[in-house]
Amino acid sequence: MSSIILAHIYTITILVSLGCFVRSEAQLHIGFYSGSCSAAEFIVKEEVAKAYSEDTGLAAGLVRLHFHDCFVRGCDASVLIDSTASNKAEKDSPANNPSLRGFDIIDKAKARLETLCPRVVSCADIIAFAARDSVKITGGLGYDVPAGRRDGRVSLIADTNALPPAASNLNQLTQMFSTHGLTQDEMVTLSGAHTIGRSHCTSFASRLYSFNSTVKQDPNLNPLYASKLKQECPNGSNNVNLVVPMNPSTPTISDTGYYVDVLNNKGLFTSDQSLLTSPSTANQVHQHAMNPLGWKSKFADAMVKMGKIGVITGQQGEIRSNCRVINK
Repeated sequence: MSSIILAHIYTITILVSLGCFVRSEAQLHIGFYSGSCSAAEFIVKEEVAKAYSEDTGLAAGLVRLHFHDCFVRGCDASVLIDSTASNKAEKDSPANNPSLRGFDIIDKAKARLETLCPRVVSCADIIAFAARDSVKITGGLGYDVPAGRRDGRVSLIADTNALPPAASNLNQLTQMFSTHGLTQDEMVTLSGAHTIGRSHCTSFASRLYSFNSTVKQDPNLNPLYASKLKQECPNGSNNVNLVVPMNPSTPTISDTGYYVDVLNNKGLFTSDQSLLTSPSTANQVHQHAMNPLGWKSKFADAMVKMGKIGVITGQQGEIRSNCRVINK
């Protein structure tokens, strides 16, 4: 064996023993900040708890913020970037404005972390931690969040086309989740996030008043539920602040009431009700409705997987000092 080959083998052996090939810098891992900012997750949890004590609906807002971040350019906190005179950012898309909220909670956590550990904890990781804490505070299962995400430097309003519209059918939903490496089973499980939170009337008004050229009201919508929604969302109203709970019976609790609603044709969005349009997904809806603990466990696992979509790590991107602005 030549001396060059032997030297190469020796070099690889040394690298492996040092861990260079065992753990890539590009991997997320649990306890990422244990040495560099050990209080990071506690501080985020504290800010979420504070906000929740003032407005229980903010937990749903933070979970949704995580979804809307990860589905556009990956989980890189691009959803937090403010628009500028030369660029319209994601947060100003009709898909996000005025419905997304929780930005100020991320700002407060970031400000505290910048004082304690300047330019160490990414905005993307803060979103992921806050979503986990929001799931747990509303009655879901807590889960460990692998961290190490870096913040992106691009936010474009056009990229929000990647977000699933409320009027999506089952095939469209399945395809959009598949694009991000999520299975149809995980799509049905993650749809359960609609068990908490609220929706603006404008997101589903067409189901009540202009469903298609043949019928005004979606025939798949429970008539009594439709009647109640019409009272809360009058036809032709231009009030963008009109909102209704997505799971009226328990709007602030992470439970399987969402799936019970869907089975009773009380899914608020077309996308919710579409889960009954195939035998396999309808069966999943039924299983989740009957097995609350099973759904909570699958939801936690799916959230961890979703939180890894398109992450940038290592030396990519940056750690923003202000989550709303790209570093200069």
